[in-house]
Amino acid sequence: MMNDSPPRPARRAELLAAGAAAVTVVLWASAFVSIRSAGDAYSPGALALGRLLAGALTLGLICLLRRETWPPRSAWRGIAISGVLWFGFYMVALNWGEQQVDAGTAALVVNTGPILIALLGSRLLGDPMPPRLLAGMAVSFAGAVTVGLSMSGEGGSSVLGVVLCLLAAIAYAGGVVAQKPALGTASPLQVTTFGCLVGALVCLPFAGQLVQEAAEAPASATLNMVYLGVFPTALAFTTWAYALSRTTASRMGATTYAAPALVVLMSWLFLGEVPGLLTLVGGALCLAGVAVSRSRARAGSPGAVPESRPERASDSVR
Repeated sequence: MMNDSPPRPARRAELLAAGAAAVTVVLWASAFVSIRSAGDAYSPGALALGRLLAGALTLGLICLLRRETWPPRSAWRGIAISGVLWFGFYMVALNWGEQQVDAGTAALVVNTGPILIALLGSRLLGDPMPPRLLAGMAVSFAGAVTVGLSMSGEGGSSVLGVVLCLLAAIAYAGGVVAQKPALGTASPLQVTTFGCLVGALVCLPFAGQLVQEAAEAPASATLNMVYLGVFPTALAFTTWAYALSRTTASRMGATTYAAPALVVLMSWLFLGEVPGLLTLVGGALCLAGVAVSRSRARAGSPGAVPESRPERASDSVR
């Protein structure tokens, strides 16, 4: 009888990538709580710049300790584009958008990001679109819509806020797709560190606001901003890049649909926001969709599509 299970080294690499993706999603979900706290004292641009500076400092220290070199020239285009779109524009637009719309509307609009990633990844990167991935994304998006509708307040939305959240979703998708090729020649740490630096440079016009608001902000808000930089940015973006370098952009985008369910749980635990039945159902759908999208069809079964794996000079963790 033929054994269709992957060899042990490949299985280990797959588990490491899945673990890195899980760390990313958990930390990005936790950012919701911190943004809610820090956003009361910091304006959108100042919060984004402070977060990126904290992240860049953390990543820079890690690079020095690891004696990380500069990324190769071939990786700089992807690093620069992802830095401008994802680390810079996305963070400012999302912070601003969430001040204009209620949380439910923001969740609905921003969660179009994984769908855009799948479309762009298929078009520009040649990512496969197996039926299980498409089905899982459909289930997860239905869950995100359910969560969003259950959290939406009356009269809490504006056209500007919806547009900003949509622009954030587009920037997120474009940044992920641009980052993917860079990971073929540069390490996840290099791509994250220099992308974060590029994002910080883009946000430098908000430096004056950051200095003024930091002088008046309560310590808890500033600590939350630092937390956003160290964990959901420095650590989570690095684990994201590590996982992305070992799978497709479409599959990684689908994984982020677990975030709404975790946000509901964390808001319940840390903010005392008790979810309703509809919210819980939506969160369960998000998790179910992620499980389907990350599952694999049995070899030889109809619709089984082999997942392409990026070529790298080395598969060791850098």
